[in-house]
Amino acid sequence: MAYTTLMSPADLAGMLHDSNAGGSTGPLHELAVVDCRFSLEDPAAGERAYLEQHIPGAVYAHLDRDLCGRTSGRNGRHPLPEPAALVRTFSRFGIDASTQVVAYGAHTDMFPTRLWWLLRWLGHNAVAVLDGGIDRWIAEGRPVAHGRETRTPRTFHGSPRMDMIADADAVARLRGDREARVIDARAPERYRGDVEPIDKAAGHIPGAVNHPFKNSVDASGRMLPPDQVRTAFERTLSGASPDHAVCYCGSGVSACHALLAMEHAGLHGAKLYPGSWSEWSSDPSREIETGPNA
Repeated sequence: MAYTTLMSPADLAGMLHDSNAGGSTGPLHELAVVDCRFSLEDPAAGERAYLEQHIPGAVYAHLDRDLCGRTSGRNGRHPLPEPAALVRTFSRFGIDASTQVVAYGAHTDMFPTRLWWLLRWLGHNAVAVLDGGIDRWIAEGRPVAHGRETRTPRTFHGSPRMDMIADADAVARLRGDREARVIDARAPERYRGDVEPIDKAAGHIPGAVNHPFKNSVDASGRMLPPDQVRTAFERTLSGASPDHAVCYCGSGVSACHALLAMEHAGLHGAKLYPGSWSEWSSDPSREIETGPNA
């Protein structure tokens, strides 16, 4: 059985041991571990941290270079990569149909969930996020490696699942749909428009409800139990089906964390608005709301 949402450090350690011993890691015969640490304030910080210490065998994925496409000033700060470019990246990471992928970050990082979502977008569901990240791995006394590692390239095959995304026009149409929900995964102060440290305007998409992605994790960065996450999202959904929900954030990264949390809780089918607030607020013709949830 593939891991498709979360993996514990104990399970990953067991799979690494089996892989290093030449045994099977389960129904999927290959294991790829990907370090996704990143800092918006210092884009080189994550790679420096990786070189200093990382989970043995891990390769490094840089948010800007590997997990995003070209910015135009109107398509958001972290647009989706072109599918062909993403296929090449996954092939370089040594991922194919036989590979169980495990992505990790630091503490409450949302960045590994971007890799999780992108792999699923191209049809590869055997991908999980390390629950608690490398901080929990180290706290449990597990081994680390240093320097850069690579994996033998493999041939990744995949194509975009367009039912997993919604563009700005589709999000705008949902405003009048009582059976749908647009969920803003940013911090409450950014949703309300009290502050906006990054994007062109403060506020939120009209009609969107706020559900900060950090509400789904505890103080140590571990995901809360599924029933607790489900109860919280059901309040946000207010009767709407999860497959009629669209998640967004500042640039389409932390919204992936919200989508992971929903899958963890058994709430399937919610979409991502990839451009998110950074795209929406770059167009002066689009309406903006401020203030708390209605």
